[in-house]
Order: sequence, then structure tokens, then C-alpha cells
Amino acid sequence: MFLFRRREQRLSVDEARTRTSGDRPEAVLLDVREKPEWRAGHAPGAVHAPLSGLAAGAALPEEARGLPLAAICRSGHRSQQAAKILAARGAQVVDVKGGMNAWTAAGYPVVGERGTSGPTA
Repeated sequence: MFLFRRREQRLSVDEARTRTSGDRPEAVLLDVREKPEWRAGHAPGAVHAPLSGLAAGAALPEEARGLPLAAICRSGHRSQQAAKILAARGAQVVDVKGGMNAWTAAGYPVVGERGTSGPTA
């Protein structure tokens, strides 16, 4: 699994996009922002699991369970917290440096709640 190959703690948005997209992604992009932020715009194919829920002990969504995770938030702070929480639970997880701010700055696509192109919050 990719997380143990290089023992990385953080991924760039370029690495995260490469590793979480395509026909055979190596990991799940886990968006840990809160619901209004997610609705405003998120990376296509990302799975939503708000940090507030994870911190309160919520389980990962089914589509993210047992898989390597790349946690992403708006700027990279909450995703670091989520990575610590999930690693303590035994998950293979790294966070994405710069978060969705870096994602959009790199020109990567963002979809809104209705699947249309959207901003990020």
C-alpha cells in the first residue's frame, strides 16, 4: 500500500490527485471539512467524513473503510488532526498539504452538491 512505501506524513495535491483518481486509485480522498463546505464544492470522487464526527468517534463511511486514506480539508490543518485520529484507530492515512485551497490553485476540478462545477469553502 502506498502509505508505507515512502513513509510519508503528507502529500502534495499533485500526489494526492494522482493516487486517489483514475481507474485504479491507490487510496481514497477523504474530505474532512464540515457539511456546508462539502456542499459548496469538493474534489470529484472524494468521500465525506467531517472532522467533528471523526473526533466524536464516528465510523468512516463504508467506501473508505479498510483502504489507504488521503485526508483533505480547506487548508491542511484539520486534515492533520483527522490523520492523527484515524492513525490512532489503525488506518493507513496521510494528509494533503494545503488542502482544497491548494487543490483549486492547482486548477484541479471541484464539484458542488449537484455534481456541477463549484467553488470551495
